[in-house]
Amino acid sequence: MTQLRDRVSAGLKDAMRNKQAARLSTLRLITAAIKDRDIATRAEGATEGASDAEVLQILGKMVKQRQESARAYEEGGRLELAEKERGEILVLEEFLPRQLGDAEVGDAISAAIAQVGAESIRDMGKVMGALKTKYTGQMDFGAVGPRVKALLG
Repeated sequence: MTQLRDRVSAGLKDAMRNKQAARLSTLRLITAAIKDRDIATRAEGATEGASDAEVLQILGKMVKQRQESARAYEEGGRLELAEKERGEILVLEEFLPRQLGDAEVGDAISAAIAQVGAESIRDMGKVMGALKTKYTGQMDFGAVGPRVKALLG
């Protein structure tokens, strides 16, 4: 088992013991998403389940989904549902690495550009690949893409 899975499992047990229903619900969603990925990985012929990097991607995707849902609920005037989504985001973020600040993201982009020797917009995929390899779960790649494009363009 991976280290991240162990943390999720320990959090699940802790939430059960302390009767934290909302936290328990979110942790069960995480566990189900990881198991779904394990099944897909095995179907592809791998012997092990999802790696920590894949689990980080799953968690990142879940956070993004909840942010979009919270925004939609706010626009629709459903503040109680938006608040529930934000509570789930807090639980998910406990398992993600610390998010990089704006300056740190800029430094990471510059380093990745130098690392791959990017010179034009055609090299954007290489730069994004290098960033995703090193900083999965630590930055919002949807926001990073335009910044990389601006530097290369």
